[in-house]
Amino acid sequence: MILVIGGGPAGMMAAIKAAETAEVTLIEKNEKLGKKLFITGKGRCNLCNDCDDPFFFEVLNRNASFMYSSYYSFTAAMLKDFFESRGTPLKVERGDRVFPKSDKSSDIIKTLARELEKRKVVVRLNTTVESVEREEDGYVLRTNRGTFRGDKVIVATGGMTYRLTGSTGDGYGFAEDFGMGIIKPVAGLVGLKLKESYLEELSGLTLKNVALTATTKEGSFSDFGEMLFTHFGISGPIVLSLSSKINRSDKVDLSLDLKPALTEEVLDKRLLREVKDNSNRAMHNLMKNLLPKSLIAPVLDQAQVDQDLPAHQLSAQMRRGLIHTLKNFRLRYAGLFNENTGIITTGGVDVKDVDPSTMESKKAKGLYFCGEVLDVDGPTGGFNLQIAFSSGYLAGMCSGEEE
Repeated sequence: MILVIGGGPAGMMAAIKAAETAEVTLIEKNEKLGKKLFITGKGRCNLCNDCDDPFFFEVLNRNASFMYSSYYSFTAAMLKDFFESRGTPLKVERGDRVFPKSDKSSDIIKTLARELEKRKVVVRLNTTVESVEREEDGYVLRTNRGTFRGDKVIVATGGMTYRLTGSTGDGYGFAEDFGMGIIKPVAGLVGLKLKESYLEELSGLTLKNVALTATTKEGSFSDFGEMLFTHFGISGPIVLSLSSKINRSDKVDLSLDLKPALTEEVLDKRLLREVKDNSNRAMHNLMKNLLPKSLIAPVLDQAQVDQDLPAHQLSAQMRRGLIHTLKNFRLRYAGLFNENTGIITTGGVDVKDVDPSTMESKKAKGLYFCGEVLDVDGPTGGFNLQIAFSSGYLAGMCSGEEE
């Protein structure tokens, strides 16, 4: 008997694969399977990324090499085929993101649930595992609904963000009980708080085709695309992707290039033309041709240009300062949004204590770990669900084969 703890993507895939050769019981604390999976991709479920296989490893933020065996055991192409061959058609959108054609995450969950039923996996809902203990001939799980015994255990409990979905970090305690290391869990793919006083006025403003750079003592990281201002700071695709690279740094310098398509020289010519054509207008009016209205005051203030200054009085020095600000608009970092708002968790079970070729713990034979509970993560775009499905598949395959 193989016991799987957690009914998310990693746990369901592990149970499905293990059930090919063994009896499997899946234990889930929630009232239904795939609770967090249901809300991924704004309810559309970005299943994976249709990129070339090598690119998958290039974009992972942490411990990419650990994923070689599991990914090549169950690649993105194999994952797509798994669902499409079971009557769930998929589509590929911008950025090679793969979604169900229906745009319903529930269709992905239903496919997995049908497969669990087909493989005769016993599913125990509303059951919280309180401890995992080693016995002479296997393991015993103590839960709020009695004890479960099995020869092997697969831990797929997720991370510690989105706690309402059941991700409360249970797996870290199970790993520590067997002497495994834990890399401090921190929210990833999360918004960044700012110290700026003008956030109320900018809240809701979306910027497209901008470049955000974050500099820490570990290095400098940049991303290009879309972001938005909130009451507390900034969020959106490029902010989320950068957050997982800087979320362990205390000091972060943020700089926003509002005109990344233009060099400073080209931007200078554009500004000179605006000044020539609008010489008697105040600078705050002239800048409407270059920036969203709500962003004009903060930019002029940082460039130390009076908003009411007539354009013809803009000196060469002021102009250079304004151009520099447009290309390097500074934002004062104040930390991460509430950790519970993070899409994923970075950190977790130290992969040094897990055999990458089987997902089995190096500290306890017959104990496996997969999915978000591990210290592996990637950017948005389906990479984190791929990590879950691939590592779950390998854990299920290896535990089932040995069984």
